[in-house]
Amino acid sequence: MKKVVFFLFEFLQITTDEVSIQFVSEKRISQLHSLFFQDPTPTDCITFPIDSTCESNRYHLLGEIFICPKIAKQYAEKHHINPFEELCRYVVHGILHLIGFEDENLNSRVQMKRKENTCLRHLRQSGLLEPN
Repeated sequence: MKKVVFFLFEFLQITTDEVSIQFVSEKRISQLHSLFFQDPTPTDCITFPIDSTCESNRYHLLGEIFICPKIAKQYAEKHHINPFEELCRYVVHGILHLIGFEDENLNSRVQMKRKENTCLRHLRQSGLLEPN
């Protein structure tokens, strides 16, 4: 997964010192979803942007991403797709949120999905969508 993240940073031209990606249980993602979004249902990915701009003289923390692998596995099984690729989609989605992409309305959702698919296509072409 580190290779995927570093590839995405280079591909998306992201400059940062750190990003936190945590893989959590369905129970924990539900707790976070309830606490921060008033929705107690489990979800795939939650992000918290931290530093919006990267100043050369300050340490830059892009943000935090919480991902539920169980949700990815369930979705992948239901749709007959590679679970690792689905998990990578959530990482891409989270990183895109941290750099300003939104999915609150139809237009922004379409733009974000297009960028996700572009990132996944490049990851696939680089051979990074197969688990090691």
